[in-house]
Amino acid sequence: MQIEFEQPEVTPYQLIGGDAAIRKLVNRFYELMDELPEAYTARKIHPADLTESGNKFFDFLSGWLGGPQRFVEKYGHPMLRRRHMPYAIGTEERDQWLLCMKQALEETVADVQLREDLYEKFAQIGESMRNRGENIHSCCH
Repeated sequence: MQIEFEQPEVTPYQLIGGDAAIRKLVNRFYELMDELPEAYTARKIHPADLTESGNKFFDFLSGWLGGPQRFVEKYGHPMLRRRHMPYAIGTEERDQWLLCMKQALEETVADVQLREDLYEKFAQIGESMRNRGENIHSCCH
């Protein structure tokens, strides 16, 4: 009798390199938000000190990528759209956020396919955060 064991799926958390790689991505993302003049509008909706934003983003990405569910353990369900509703997020803010994310991914994620897959998912998240402007995607329209 031969027993076959299902191989566990490799998560994006593992592919990216775990905590160290996620922290590197988050740190570079927020550095770019501070450094790039073309990210000014998106930067304005964040607090002056990005430490807490970076920690929360790290916690979120950890779970979102299939690793430890730190954000859920600390804050409950992410409810990203609801948590971002107090901030005016239009096309400009979305595009600036994605500009920083794209560059951070390019600088910190060596695997081209993983980088492209992650950017595509971030673009979907960015679009879902938009709450100002035309063609808003939400539950209630």
